[in-house]
Amino acid sequence: KKPFNFLMIFLEKYNNGQTLLVDKDLDWTSFDVVKKLKNIIKCKKVGHAGTLDPLATGLLIICTGKHTKKINEIQNQTKVYTGEFILGKSTPSHDLETEFNSTKALKDITQDKIKLICKNFIGEQLQRPPRYSAVKINGKRAYEYARDNQEIEIKEKKINIYSFNISKIDLPNISFEISCTKGTYIRSIARDFGKKLGCGAVLSGLRRTKIGDYDVNNASSINILAEKIKKEKIENNN
Repeated sequence: KKPFNFLMIFLEKYNNGQTLLVDKDLDWTSFDVVKKLKNIIKCKKVGHAGTLDPLATGLLIICTGKHTKKINEIQNQTKVYTGEFILGKSTPSHDLETEFNSTKALKDITQDKIKLICKNFIGEQLQRPPRYSAVKINGKRAYEYARDNQEIEIKEKKINIYSFNISKIDLPNISFEISCTKGTYIRSIARDFGKKLGCGAVLSGLRRTKIGDYDVNNASSINILAEKIKKEKIENNN
């Protein structure tokens, strides 16, 4: 009966609610992370507080049990991202998921011009999500239309960018840190940044470092977290 009793206690812990911080690896989807943890914990309610694209890394917050009620509250908190743009290039997805479809020379692109354009992004504004995004249009995801080469109107959404700082310029690459609201697409910022510069830009790397007071420095990779939870099961079962 001991294993049964422990498993009841273990399950009760996660049903009562846990908030887990994952440092998501490259090429994992947010759903992959949720699925892996759900299979280990065996808790019915497991969800994430804000999607990260497979090509992005960093902070993914997982809530279990009663803590899933906190998901909206967490999602509404300020997010901080670091990453890189490649200037002079464009892709249909505005990142490296798709092939380059245009290349332009970096004429008259100076550090001062780059930093000045950053200032134009600060504040509340309307942003159009990428064609390759999970935005739903008539019950279908935008990326499904894009993959079928179907043109569809994607409505602009209100966002707020609190800060946009360039940390390094090594043309054609620039490194940045952005603080923004929920629903902001950094790929769309890359697209619009390239348009303002007149040369195009794509997102070549992205990492989420913070959501509100939650910090990626306090997160674990999915494999380390999974092993820790499995070890917890074994130790208490002996």
